[in-house]
Amino acid sequence: MRDELMTVPQILDELGGVSRRTFYRWRELGMGPRAFKLPNGELRVWRSDFTAWLRQLEAAA
Repeated sequence: MRDELMTVPQILDELGGVSRRTFYRWRELGMGPRAFKLPNGELRVWRSDFTAWLRQLEAAA
């Protein structure tokens, strides 16, 4: 299975309506999924990292 890069809008959509501001706040607090910045300034998250982050949240609940 091939991993894919997710954009912030894709992540927000998968989270069911979390606001962009909330997502960036989570990142500021070190609570968001691992991400990296492209040379144009946009963030990307590997789907595998996003899934792992969701599993961590689920385990902590």
